[in-house]
Amino acid sequence: MNKKLLAGVYLMPALFAFKVSAQELKGYQTPPKELASIIENTVNRNVLISGKGNYLAILQEPGYPSIKEISQPLLKLAGLRIHAANSSSNGAAKYSSVTIKKIDSSKEVVLSGIPKDAKVGHLTFSPTENQLAFAVFLDNEIQLWVASTSTGIAQRLTNFSLNDTYGKLLEWTPDGNAIFAKFQVDYRKPLPQQSFIPDGPIITENLGGKSPARTYQDLLKNEYDELLFDYHLTSQIKMVYLNGQAVNFNRPGIYKNFSFSPDGNMVMVWTVTKPYSYHVPVSRFPYDVEIFDKYGKLIKKLAQVPLADKLPNGFDAVIKGPREFQWRADKPQTYIWVEAQDQGDPSERVSIRDIVYMQNLMVNDKPTKLASCYLRFNDIVWGDDQIAIITERWWKTRAERRVFIKPGNLSYRVNLWDRYYEDAYSDPGQFVTVKNEFNKNVLLLEYNSVKRLTDPSNINIFSISEGASALGNRPFLLKFNVKTKITDTLFRSKAPFYEKPIYFTNQNKLLISRESNIEPTNYYHIDLNRKNQTQLTFFPNPNPELFGIIKRPISYKRADGLNLNATLYLPKDYHVSKGRLPVLMWAYPREFKTVAAAGQVKGSPYQFTRISWASPVFWVTQGFAVLDNVDMPIVGESNDQPNDTFIEQLKDNAFAAISKLNDLGVADPKRIAIGGHSYGAFMTANLLAHTNYFAAGIARSGAYNRTLTPFGFQAEERTYWENPDVYYKMSPFSYADKVKTPLLLIHGEADDNSGTFPMQSERFYSALKGHGATSRLVLLPAEAHSYKAKESVLHTLWEMDTWLKTYVRDKKDITTSHHSSKK
Repeated sequence: MNKKLLAGVYLMPALFAFKVSAQELKGYQTPPKELASIIENTVNRNVLISGKGNYLAILQEPGYPSIKEISQPLLKLAGLRIHAANSSSNGAAKYSSVTIKKIDSSKEVVLSGIPKDAKVGHLTFSPTENQLAFAVFLDNEIQLWVASTSTGIAQRLTNFSLNDTYGKLLEWTPDGNAIFAKFQVDYRKPLPQQSFIPDGPIITENLGGKSPARTYQDLLKNEYDELLFDYHLTSQIKMVYLNGQAVNFNRPGIYKNFSFSPDGNMVMVWTVTKPYSYHVPVSRFPYDVEIFDKYGKLIKKLAQVPLADKLPNGFDAVIKGPREFQWRADKPQTYIWVEAQDQGDPSERVSIRDIVYMQNLMVNDKPTKLASCYLRFNDIVWGDDQIAIITERWWKTRAERRVFIKPGNLSYRVNLWDRYYEDAYSDPGQFVTVKNEFNKNVLLLEYNSVKRLTDPSNINIFSISEGASALGNRPFLLKFNVKTKITDTLFRSKAPFYEKPIYFTNQNKLLISRESNIEPTNYYHIDLNRKNQTQLTFFPNPNPELFGIIKRPISYKRADGLNLNATLYLPKDYHVSKGRLPVLMWAYPREFKTVAAAGQVKGSPYQFTRISWASPVFWVTQGFAVLDNVDMPIVGESNDQPNDTFIEQLKDNAFAAISKLNDLGVADPKRIAIGGHSYGAFMTANLLAHTNYFAAGIARSGAYNRTLTPFGFQAEERTYWENPDVYYKMSPFSYADKVKTPLLLIHGEADDNSGTFPMQSERFYSALKGHGATSRLVLLPAEAHSYKAKESVLHTLWEMDTWLKTYVRDKKDITTSHHSSKK
């Protein structure tokens, strides 16, 4: 197949009308039964492992909620969406049932005693693991409950109602005798009634100084919004003992976080303060960091962090002054913080970007410099006086460094890994941690008992990695000596399974998840020599409708030689001898700084096919071939910026995928659709504006005019004023007159994602309509960036299915021009 043939595939929109017009159908529609039954029968499960690995909590999510539930009014304040009726955040994870399983036996119990139809969330095991604390969500309040892990019998702990509008909700005390949690203020004054007669203009000003900010949604707008913000987010922290006694801690405030010192005698508290901002969300509001004793007495003020509305441009930008406060996990009352040495401005040229400081509260000595970071501080994992691991990162180059330091020897520093974090093949993974005597997570360490006294640096640590490789992901458990850098792979996933270690304590026992092409994820307790294993869960296939479909990873090359990958799904019993199929391609572009990282294999050929409302795999049941996770890398090596050649690389990526499908004998090149969600929708619109490769497009919840996000978008750091040409060329809105392929636009009417305002789809649709393009705009009431209501999801599938069958499967073979110049 040559480029001329591809370029000739395009459809004159005036010749075909949507089979059923919007005016003839009212209300929500339902897709074919094969698609609808998958949604109707959806069962999703998660697991939570207790800190010491004795228990497994099996969490079952409720099915899709109704549009009635989704349509309940929400307060939109400072980037948050809040259910005022019960003081909950709209994004809190909730479960419909919980089963507690003892890992070393077959015993399991279902949580009982919870109000009928209530949902639970914020589950956390006590340090002694004999109790499970959680929040119970009702229509009018959130309750604090505990349950016995041995019997599953649950009870409400206190009559006070929780406040889950923002930040951390609850934490066990280190001794397990009480729960520290945020509640509604005991005696709230009623809100003044809102006056709709304005007192005057709303004025904001900037008296010098740059204040670049990305495009945020749901910000505060006026003084009444500030009153609402204070009223709903202000909470009272209480210490609630297991006998039900509740004691107020400190005064009411807007608490974003709190953390017990390892010995349990002190509490570090982060409290939001004024002035608020109408330009940035609550995550950038000023806040105080303070230490109190466990009774609420102020011990020390650590910092007053200012409003972060004037950060320099760039992803490596941070605030000036102290940040990243945390307790040292292996000491009773030692804390650390980080301070930028470049004023938080990544454009400043300095040798040291950050310094990590440490201070012992018990002796109240002077701060000690723990470590210097040549890149931006990212994280620290504590071990003991002989070891801690600091991770540094620099976004602009994608550099990552993991550094071995000794908190007991401040001059010691050894780089363990220097890599590019976008290079998945070299990723050592996440360090394995265990609970220490303070019930805090610390590195799992293995000392050489013979050499420990003479050589305290001879330490083994452990990590769990996704195990990306040219053969696909093969997760592994690694033992690594920080002195010799000798590694030992203790476990690696073996075909035909995808097996991932999830819990390990270096006692020859390992918890893993296991799945295959035909078997859903289940959990196993194994020994490392694989001589015996115990299956812990027995989850059935959640989508039997997909049983028998063909799943096949494919690899191919772009014109410049870059390796690309995708996953091809084919209908059950399909063979190329049965003829070519209509195709749905689904993708999401990603930016890379190296060709090597861009060309790496992603995913595993042995993973079970999971399907959610957002998946394109539905259409394999309708006779389509589906090419999912199509690689769309945008590469800019060295000083080159990926987006400078965004369109050219996008076209080359798409052409390579289509050519591969044609070579396989699978695709009818005249019946291929392209689609994507969010940045994938942006990609779709650009491909339709700049190529004639596709019969139709589907773009969900995208942004199409980059000038409406002028201070950066996705991985673009430059502003519109620094490079207006990039913003213009990357905007499909600029080329709406060039779109000649039918395009379906779908958008949640209450989109909460930064930059993807519903207006983006509305304006783009108007531009398409004004130039005669075959297009359709569907706005889903009450839906955010991800769609939740069953009615919305089913209707979205109906829209997509009807569009695909009208303009792709049943497309007439009409070609008006080759338009080869578009390639």
